[in-house]
Amino acid sequence: MMLRRGFIVFLPRLAGLLVVTCCSVSIVYMLACTPKGDDEQLALPRVHSPTGKEGYEAILQEREEQHRNYIISLKKQIAQLKAELQGRSEQLKNMQDQLPDSLDIQLDHSNPVKVQANLLAFLRSQIDKAEVHSGIKLSTEYAAVPFESFTLQKVYQLETGLTRHPEEKPVRKDKRDELIEVIELAVGSLNNPEADSNAKQRVYTASDFVEGIYRTEKDKGTLYELTFKGDTKHQFKKIVLFRPFGPVMKVKNENVNMADTLINIIVPLAKRASKFRQFMQNFREMGIQQDGRVHLTVVYFGEEQMNEVKSILENTSKSANFKNFTFIQLNEEFSRGKGLDIGARVWKGNNVVLFFCDVDIYFTAEFLNSCRLNTQPGKKVFYPVLFSQYNPSIIYGHHDSIPSLEQQLIIKKETGFWRDFGFGMTCQYRSDFINIGGFDLDIKGWGGEDVHLYRKYLHSNLIVIRTPVRGLFHLWHEKRCLDELTPEQYKMCMQSKAMNEASHGQLGMLVFRQEIETHLHRQKLSSKKT
Repeated sequence: MMLRRGFIVFLPRLAGLLVVTCCSVSIVYMLACTPKGDDEQLALPRVHSPTGKEGYEAILQEREEQHRNYIISLKKQIAQLKAELQGRSEQLKNMQDQLPDSLDIQLDHSNPVKVQANLLAFLRSQIDKAEVHSGIKLSTEYAAVPFESFTLQKVYQLETGLTRHPEEKPVRKDKRDELIEVIELAVGSLNNPEADSNAKQRVYTASDFVEGIYRTEKDKGTLYELTFKGDTKHQFKKIVLFRPFGPVMKVKNENVNMADTLINIIVPLAKRASKFRQFMQNFREMGIQQDGRVHLTVVYFGEEQMNEVKSILENTSKSANFKNFTFIQLNEEFSRGKGLDIGARVWKGNNVVLFFCDVDIYFTAEFLNSCRLNTQPGKKVFYPVLFSQYNPSIIYGHHDSIPSLEQQLIIKKETGFWRDFGFGMTCQYRSDFINIGGFDLDIKGWGGEDVHLYRKYLHSNLIVIRTPVRGLFHLWHEKRCLDELTPEQYKMCMQSKAMNEASHGQLGMLVFRQEIETHLHRQKLSSKKT
């Protein structure tokens, strides 16, 4: 009690002491900062006074000294800012080091709470990195990542290739499930507002969805912006969602030895001896000389030109000292599926990689390695998308001469296209081909058998690797669609024929050739008159 009374008595004294201290500090500050009086300032010398020149020099010297001191002060501040920036950079680096990496999330089971917290921090940081809240400066107009739009029924897309449409229903299950999930999440968010309100809330359904846009930044995630009907005609609800991509995680680290992996290249053939001679030049250089781990199986239909084909094969065998080939002759109508099926089943050695090939295909040694690396028995089959060459006569029509074949094999928009509607060139292990049931031998002639086999693999548990490859080319040749084909086969053949000739721009130049020539003629006449 007495202690409390003493504190109450001491409190006014302490307050008085603080007031006196503040007053003293204020007086000292005023004395130190008050500008000097007129009598203490430098008098500006008069122009006609005897000391005018010396006075000006003294003033200039003093000003110069002041500027020098000011520059020194600025340099000190810059040095301090640099030191502070370096310190902040080190802090930022330490914070980044604390972000989860793939091994932390995958392997550190001792502290699951830390792993989960780090993962959540990483996912939130993806939103900040992505172009969600603000734009990002881009170097060119081609660097922008475009959005695609969608409704409940359709997707409107820019990248269509040759098989997809600008407007289509989502065919791929993953894309369909993705958009359904996003719409459902948005509807759930609208029906569960974060703000507490006693007012009666409207119940939203998927039928209120108007349209949405989305785009994916491959290293960050997918941004979705969805628009729903509002309470009145001109009111809308907008929901923005972001699916962040997680950190890269190591799945496998293995050595792959392909030194003893043999590829059996199977080619079905009827007539076309000149094309076979060109194919064997490519096979000799890439398959025999550069790769050296190949077997060639030729399944020949009929007897016409058969001796010429056998002669080409035997001459290559002698000149290249190559004995790993099989020639099978069938006296029946050509069937690509049957030829490939027989070529695969006639093999009696160990399990081997089968490469189903056509005579108008050009491949590189690098592709043969891709064929090996993307197949695995009981696990993976390889369906490469090859680059199809346009008609060289159209592509190089304005040149003095058509370049050599090797010089023509350039992957450009003007020279060809990715043949993403074709499934005929494929690599798989023989065991997988036998287990899947092989080709449908009821399909005759051209087309259809490759798609049927592809669908079998898609319906199985095997992984189908489908990707464009830089070392596999379809060489241009004139295509004839026979009357004996079924309506569906004939349609497929004609579509393939139309795709093969030239790009849209090149075909347009042919269509408007007369108009272009007329324009050039007028320009020539106009220049003569002037």
